[in-house]
Amino acid sequence: MCRMKSNAVYEVVNRVFEQTPQPKEAGVLKEEHVQLKYHEDKVEKTLCLRKITYQDDKGRIYIFSCNNFEITNQEIAFLYKKRWNIELLFKKLKQNFQLHYFYSETENGIKTQVWCTLIAHLLLKILSVKANTKKAFSTICAIIRIHLISLLELFWLIENTRRTYTKKKRNKDPVLQTEMF
Repeated sequence: MCRMKSNAVYEVVNRVFEQTPQPKEAGVLKEEHVQLKYHEDKVEKTLCLRKITYQDDKGRIYIFSCNNFEITNQEIAFLYKKRWNIELLFKKLKQNFQLHYFYSETENGIKTQVWCTLIAHLLLKILSVKANTKKAFSTICAIIRIHLISLLELFWLIENTRRTYTKKKRNKDPVLQTEMF
């Protein structure tokens, strides 16, 4: 399942479902069976796909192509939406944790690193919810990374750290300054 490009060349074989779009209402607008032609080893081949047109609640139109003919068109739109959430999760993991390169080349090593990253993400998410803070997730990750080996309580650290520090006011009275020395 993927999004179909706007310049894709295909031939509509069968129109299965079609409804008129309602403004600001999410749902499947159209389902068609299409054929795409492509060349492989100098031989022209045909690929049969389902083309699903979906409108989200903001009125945006998405066109999906899928080779699974067994699930419903609503399930295809739902799965694509969940797939996008997974993509956003991995983007967040790669930005905040050391997941942009792998320490091992084996399958087990990569799985272990991904699982450790997911556990760390879950623990930091629980920490931010329990601390009831409005800090960004990346800020919480940076604070924890900096103070990882200190013996400070994590809730206190998240609640009481700031990005900027207030300046202390200096006493400008010369008499008080000379008495101090």
